[in-house]
Amino acid sequence: MTLKKAVEFYPAKTAVIDGERAFTYDQIGGRVAALARFFQAQGIEPQDRISILEVNSHAFLETYYAAAGIGAILNPLNYRLAPKEIVYILRDSGSRWLLANSQFASQVQGLFEEETPLAGIIWIDRPAAISGSIACHDYENAIETHQGIFDPVPTRENDIAHLYYTSGTTGRPKGVMLTHKNVCLHALGTIAELNLTDSDIWGHIAPMFHLADAWATFAFTWVGARHVMVGQFEPATVMSTIETEHITLSNLIPTMLNLMIKHPRVGEFDFSSLRVILSGGAPIAPQVVRSIMESFGCDYIQTYGMTETSPYLTFSILKQHLLDLSSEDQLKYKSKTGRPFMGVDLKVVDQNAIPVAADEQQVGEIWVRGDTVTTGYWNLPDETSQAFTDGWLRTGDLAVVDAEGYVNIVDRKKDMIVTGGENVYSTEVENVLYMHPKVLEAAVFGIPDETWGESVTAAVVLKNDETATAAEIIGFCKEYQASYKAPKSIIFLDELPKTGSGKITKKVLRETHFR
Repeated sequence: MTLKKAVEFYPAKTAVIDGERAFTYDQIGGRVAALARFFQAQGIEPQDRISILEVNSHAFLETYYAAAGIGAILNPLNYRLAPKEIVYILRDSGSRWLLANSQFASQVQGLFEEETPLAGIIWIDRPAAISGSIACHDYENAIETHQGIFDPVPTRENDIAHLYYTSGTTGRPKGVMLTHKNVCLHALGTIAELNLTDSDIWGHIAPMFHLADAWATFAFTWVGARHVMVGQFEPATVMSTIETEHITLSNLIPTMLNLMIKHPRVGEFDFSSLRVILSGGAPIAPQVVRSIMESFGCDYIQTYGMTETSPYLTFSILKQHLLDLSSEDQLKYKSKTGRPFMGVDLKVVDQNAIPVAADEQQVGEIWVRGDTVTTGYWNLPDETSQAFTDGWLRTGDLAVVDAEGYVNIVDRKKDMIVTGGENVYSTEVENVLYMHPKVLEAAVFGIPDETWGESVTAAVVLKNDETATAAEIIGFCKEYQASYKAPKSIIFLDELPKTGSGKITKKVLRETHFR
């Protein structure tokens, strides 16, 4: 629906800039229709799963819409994952088709070392040579040979549109189901919250496989705005693109912002087109917000969200009367987690599910509900029911509330590490460490890191008479999971601190080794 309106209202308007290529909305509409026809010709039916392993590109946007057009479920894959992790997701989701960029050919080749449900691969940029008995197609050829009128398959609002896999607390990724209603209502919410119009230009800088950026695909298309695709992150390239393409809004993970504002050439670029930068995924100090606003000359919005909520739950947009405060006091609000996102019911409750006092002192867990909240986890009915209480999703994040209703996260209930904008659960790293033949015990935790927000650290106890180096342990981890999940440092200990019941106390590890 969001693309249909843009094609009707803005057919000749430039919709997408992707390197040297540019497409109007009419052209994008035609390409999406052809891709959808190709999908149907391969026998893909409503609610079948299609996976994609791709950098930010026009093809990613087209695939989001083509899959929706035939009622299929798109499963974006994190290209940082190891082949074994991708295999698990393909199996769990039952994905029959994979669209892939040839730069990930080695990862795709690794998929054939194990059994997967894949029936075919569509190479997006150019065909890659891989061994394996599977049908391979060329993306552009598929579009060229399937031109024609396409009538979208009727879908219901509660049909699943997307499947995003997040790291599970048990170490197994969980597929978060987002419906067409979730996606569309979230898009409407961001249009209203950010006052989006057809004059806006979004920079796809954060990866499109992640909801930190993917939501903009639908919101900006709906209003007929322009999408500018930025490939792999490199600070100077991103800053140059903002200048040359006149980008007005973008979402940047904290690590990206940190690298940009500290870049020696930051003062050389013209950022006058920017009106808003959004960021989230890690706490931010008022002085850092000031530095961002001074460096880029635009407004800043701190955000908080989850894959399970499409993603936004809060924005640090100031209420009208708060604009009368001094600039210093405004910064205090801008650096908070924020007030509830449009259409979201949010409360912070104590252990008895009673709302905490709005005094910035009493800590509680954030609970949310609304039409942008997931219907649950793919094929995990027990975990789905455990995540909700009386219709409220329990986020597992701990926060305080102020008198204005702004929340501020103070800690995480679960041992989740946020490194470079990516969530890493300690248990999934520990599971890999325990696979190492020399490891007896392991505990993984995060420590503050100026560049990455948090750094993954592991305390390891080796088996008797065994020796190992940190490089050996870290290298082993990288064989089984994405590099960003692997520990950056290893602490070798004779024993791990434990409670009387035998539970490892990570708090003691943090306090002992990183004061």
